[in-house]
Amino acid sequence: MNTAIVYTSTHHQNTKKLLDAIKEKYPEVALVDCRQANEADLSDYDRIGFASGIAYGKFYPELLKFMESNIPENKEVFFIYTCGSKRKGYTNAAVEIAKQKNSKILGEYGCLGFDTYGPFKLIGGISKGHPDKNDIDVAISFFEGL
Repeated sequence: MNTAIVYTSTHHQNTKKLLDAIKEKYPEVALVDCRQANEADLSDYDRIGFASGIAYGKFYPELLKFMESNIPENKEVFFIYTCGSKRKGYTNAAVEIAKQKNSKILGEYGCLGFDTYGPFKLIGGISKGHPDKNDIDVAISFFEGL
């Protein structure tokens, strides 16, 4: 199945580590950095993933903006994210955008990622060592299960 994953990965490249592992095993997957491509024609892809770190409880604003402008109608989509601490609802804003385009939501995978944002920097960060090998292996399994 023809798949693209649109992403943004800042600070510690946590999300990119997951995507690089998926790309290594499945070189046919197209990775699109939304910070380098404000627009992209995704209509030729059967499946489109959206991947981001979490900021203020949701995907980074640049990825959400990219989604609003670039998701073709009626596509299968999935979500991957990394976060400093696990909570529910991180993908809610992204899911709502996808639903507006009549997307079929295939699922989501989220794991911890090293986080030194704001006050966490003062204590040396949280979720040190993540994503680890297990997190990466589970991300690959998630992708394979789509």
